Amino acid sequence: MMKFSRRMVGLVFFIFAAALLAEQKPAGQAEPEPTEHVFVLENFHTESGVVLPEARLVYGTYGHLDAAGDNAVLLPSHYMANMHGYGWLIGPGKVFDPAKQYLICTELFGNGRSSSPSNTAEPFHGPRFPVMTIRDNVRAVHELLTTKLGVHHLMAVVGFSMGAQQAFQWAVSYPDFMDRIVATSGTAKTYGHGIVRLESQITALETDPAFANGDYKAEPEKGIEAFSLVWTAWLYSQPWWREELWKTNEPAGTTLAQVIEEYKKNFIPGGDANDIILQMRTWETQDVGATPGFGGDLKKALGSIHARVLYMPSATDMYFPVTDAEYEAPMIAHCTLMPIPSLWGHPAGAGASPADERFLNRQIAIFLGLPAPEAGEK
Repeated sequence: MMKFSRRMVGLVFFIFAAALLAEQKPAGQAEPEPTEHVFVLENFHTESGVVLPEARLVYGTYGHLDAAGDNAVLLPSHYMANMHGYGWLIGPGKVFDPAKQYLICTELFGNGRSSSPSNTAEPFHGPRFPVMTIRDNVRAVHELLTTKLGVHHLMAVVGFSMGAQQAFQWAVSYPDFMDRIVATSGTAKTYGHGIVRLESQITALETDPAFANGDYKAEPEKGIEAFSLVWTAWLYSQPWWREELWKTNEPAGTTLAQVIEEYKKNFIPGGDANDIILQMRTWETQDVGATPGFGGDLKKALGSIHARVLYMPSATDMYFPVTDAEYEAPMIAHCTLMPIPSLWGHPAGAGASPADERFLNRQIAIFLGLPAPEAGEK
């Protein structure tokens, strides 16, 4: 396995294990790159009641929509990620081939590229930017697909983490818009323990006096570092740390203290504090039961799903524990619950190890009726 610097490990939430653990490719097998676009929504009404005069949605595309319009796959981004966040599923030896599928990778509001606290003018700059829900994001992407891209039906929605939250919301909000969804390391609702975790991370950041209630003049570096350490403690499983699996990504001689320091300093390089908090608020407010028409009834909302569902929690995830997936799966009519057998915790849902990547690519391909790849194998 090729070795990676601690700096690369620190980029984990931008691209997770996609680039982190990608194998070297022979000449002529370069990873495909998405084409970047921006979609502008005028007078965008958010669930909070705030109307944004202009909401910008950044997205990337691979391939082209075929004449029948039936080869489109939506890959919605995860926490603070961009359109490159699904490289572990796209390209040679992987489930998706841009020569065959039209892949749309959308970026969540609040990631610093789509409309966010950091890039929106007053009166919505910084802490005055409205909390954006998963449903806000899904509705914006639905408008993108139907009015801009001419996509009126999806082959599938495939999402990791907050992308999985979006996949479940798509299946509830637009039950006939897709044939299948795949959700890895993410649930349809954020439960109380997850909210406590997220609030602890927000508090760690906001405690820095430099945060100044969100009206900081310079990034509150100490607060971001405190947030990063709290976040890292939940990222991988306890056995991952006990067995020192971080050594598989580090140069020989790297110490645990150096690994911890790197996560502390470079967990989300260049991340804006208000953006970081905004996406945590998006995460913690998600509940498909709160979708209009369901009156807060999670079971009723999940029972309304028409699409076939491949539900793939990580067996050792501490963000979205497997027990939450086991609780939700029986409420979904056509659901296959398939835990990822991994010690890599939450990132297992993004192919954090070569074994995780192979497992995900193979099982997702089988579920979607595509040729089963041999991802990561020579």
